[in-house]
Amino acid sequence: MENMKICPSLLMLLCFFRCGLANEDSTVFPDDTASASPSAHSFSPPHQVMECGALSLETQRAVGGAVAKLGLKLLENLHPGPEQPNIVLSPLSVSLALAQLSLGAMNNTEEQLLGALHANLLSDYYRTLSCLQRQLIAKAIKVASRIYLKPGIELKKDFVERSLQVFESAPTPLTSVEDVNQWVEKATNGHISKFLSSLPPSVVLMLINAVHFKGEWKSRFDPRFTAKDRFYINQQSSVKVDMMMGSKYPLSMFVDGEQGTQVARFPFQGNTSFLVVMPMTSKNLLTAAANLNISDLYKHLPSETTMLVKLPKVKLEYKQDLKEALTSMGLGALFTGPDLSGIAAGPLVVSGVQHASSVELSEEGAEASAATSVSLVRTVPIFAVNMPFIFAIVDDASQTPLFLGVVTNPNPGATDELSDDPEIASPTINSVPSDSPILGLHAPGHV
Repeated sequence: MENMKICPSLLMLLCFFRCGLANEDSTVFPDDTASASPSAHSFSPPHQVMECGALSLETQRAVGGAVAKLGLKLLENLHPGPEQPNIVLSPLSVSLALAQLSLGAMNNTEEQLLGALHANLLSDYYRTLSCLQRQLIAKAIKVASRIYLKPGIELKKDFVERSLQVFESAPTPLTSVEDVNQWVEKATNGHISKFLSSLPPSVVLMLINAVHFKGEWKSRFDPRFTAKDRFYINQQSSVKVDMMMGSKYPLSMFVDGEQGTQVARFPFQGNTSFLVVMPMTSKNLLTAAANLNISDLYKHLPSETTMLVKLPKVKLEYKQDLKEALTSMGLGALFTGPDLSGIAAGPLVVSGVQHASSVELSEEGAEASAATSVSLVRTVPIFAVNMPFIFAIVDDASQTPLFLGVVTNPNPGATDELSDDPEIASPTINSVPSDSPILGLHAPGHV
């Protein structure tokens, strides 16, 4: 068998420009030829990395809950559409970027940012977030931050020192779009390239945060069983997708009758999991997303049961300016008249929060082993992810969502076909004909 791996990457970019200035030249302090960079003290301030002892499980869950609340609120304000039928975002990356911004925010702007970050759930928010970041990096989750600064602009010393202390993010000269794109590509292991086609007009400062994760399933999928199968977009239409299959897969899953969803946990090696929440009907997708509670899902997950599993083999890509979503969340002042005087002298305005992400579930490697007979398909319970679903990639210990997403069409380039089952929205548990689409958990002997 070959390993099935998931490789998600996300990039957050906050761009700032100065207000009330006539041209780009006036946004830049004079600089010399010795260095195309801000002042020396901005680059090499004395600082100490924040000390981190072992975070208690309660503290880990508290910071994970804060990150989850922000992510779910964002997901609620982002909607799939014809051009982008799938959403992928990183609550962790958004939290880190906004938290770094809050280091230089003052007065109402600081209060609004910390409110959106749910920082009140923690007694020492910045220290805990910093320690969580380092804890995740130790698990091979790549988290990288960088401040790009227009040559000649001088940052406030306290902002630079605290950015280094909390996020280990130092200012770097903003010289060209190629330099930015090269750093982005390296930070995401090549999954996000050519992020910017050009530098935003009059930009003086960019905060960039990138997250990359490569996970390997604890239980492997045999690529010889991967085949074209239907994914039911709704009652009327479906698309053909490459569907992975595990014929005797140990899966923890349950049916949430109150929410009308099926929930399953696919564990990775290294104490990270891929959670799937699949509504019984696609009409409930946004409702399910709004009511998602990751901590509660973990509490209800039962012991693993051997069953047949089908999971789409997909590559999801998403690009979006989060300005509108953040405005809906009460952060509109960031884009009109924020108080960011703790970052640099003179008025700064956030021009946009650019977001790019990709999640790829793919097969790699060449290790072979005996194949399990496909005849087992009809003798075990079945869980098939073949309808619109919500997913979360979660750190099991802190229950922090590294990535959240909504998938309504895993193969948007394919031609829609008529659904072959008018009853797709109302699956039955105990009497599903063998030629019907597999919608979830079925009792043995009835498939």
